[in-house]
Amino acid sequence: MIIDFIINIAYLIGALAFVWGLRLLGSPDTARRGNIIAGAGMILAILAALFQPIEGASNNYGWILGGIAIGGIIGFISARRVKMTAMPQMVSIFNGLGGACAVVLAYAELIPFYAGDKALDTAGLAIVMAALLIGGVSFTGSMLAFAKLQGLVKDSQVILPKHNIINIILLIATLALGFILTISGQPAGMLLGTIFMVLSLVYGYSFVAPIGGADMPVVISLLNSFTGLSAAMTGLIYGSQFMLVGGILVGAAGTILTVLMCDAMNRSLLNVLIGGFGGGGTSAKSGDNGQLAKEVGITDAAIQMFYSQSVMIVPGYGLAVAQAQKACKEIDDLLEANGVEVKYAIHPVAGRMPGHMNVLLAEADVPYPKLLDLEEANEALKNTDLAIIVGANDVVNPSALDDPGSPIYGMPVLQVWDAKNVIVMKRSMSPGYAGIQNPLFFHDRNRMLFGDAKASMNKLASEIKNL
Repeated sequence: MIIDFIINIAYLIGALAFVWGLRLLGSPDTARRGNIIAGAGMILAILAALFQPIEGASNNYGWILGGIAIGGIIGFISARRVKMTAMPQMVSIFNGLGGACAVVLAYAELIPFYAGDKALDTAGLAIVMAALLIGGVSFTGSMLAFAKLQGLVKDSQVILPKHNIINIILLIATLALGFILTISGQPAGMLLGTIFMVLSLVYGYSFVAPIGGADMPVVISLLNSFTGLSAAMTGLIYGSQFMLVGGILVGAAGTILTVLMCDAMNRSLLNVLIGGFGGGGTSAKSGDNGQLAKEVGITDAAIQMFYSQSVMIVPGYGLAVAQAQKACKEIDDLLEANGVEVKYAIHPVAGRMPGHMNVLLAEADVPYPKLLDLEEANEALKNTDLAIIVGANDVVNPSALDDPGSPIYGMPVLQVWDAKNVIVMKRSMSPGYAGIQNPLFFHDRNRMLFGDAKASMNKLASEIKNL
């Protein structure tokens, strides 16, 4: 039939739009266009699904369009209102809701199966169980990640004694029950199917509970890949090649990003999952050897920046919190007008989610070629007159290189102390997300500039204009 041909072509175009959009997301310069293209592909696929003839379907377009409208309005308003600092939380929620959809769809398949109204072979039942498990982990895990990022819960409030052992037992029990349900078929009954779903949801929560706050970027990437896999599973359930392709793309992208971020921290994924760090720390004006942190005033800092030949800015979560990216760009323009070369050093895990700093600086129209990755930045720092750290902490901690007892030991960091001079801009001497003290604060080449990042940046811009 001609209608089937047109619908299949629409699915093909939608899938190609996903692939093309994902390719364009690889660069901040084309990321916006990539989002639009991928979104257009999704809209086309939704329209194709609405018009696809399905035998026995009620075609209740009122409920379908109502759900799309409500979800679209909520998503649009949320995206418009969310602050850049809360972007990781929004990503976690949206990601979790994707997993929840997979759970609902898979559970909806179990109801007629156990009632004897629908047939599922062993392979089909295994796919349903996999969708329930992966989607459940993605949903509750993402919700807990959101709560941690939002500060609604602390790690100490959700971690139990021997929590990793509890997780292993819970995972084995969940997998064992899923295997039994798959092999037994209908005689297993709806009650056991419901218990399996509940166990999957509980495991998702427990899975994320012991992972420290400093590892949240990796967790978000991993849970994103889980959501993609659960979408692929539901694609297999309903025979939708578009859902299958889209789910595989999301799952593969999330997995690759997770691996890259683990490499950036020089840690294995297993170490991230069971050896999480992050939590409480202490605030002190002196280091372990009693040395005092040296401060610098706004005027002196402005003079030092103005008369440098090269400046390297290292953005961190503090820059996002203060929403100081545009003030930072203003200083960049002022220094460049005076012949100062300005670059930005971007650590792969800076911020609260992958690419957080790239998005932040792109919002302020910072040219992408100015952004240096870890290796490029460390090489350039050796010939840099002044390194300015704006709200970053753990990613510039020298303990990663010289303190075997530190939880971040072995993690590649930005070696800002190689620059001739360093200025750290922070509100206080408080530790970073990993909850450990930073010896950089007491380094001979470093000076501390305390205050809100945006206010300090604006004052520095005013001083530079007067020079």
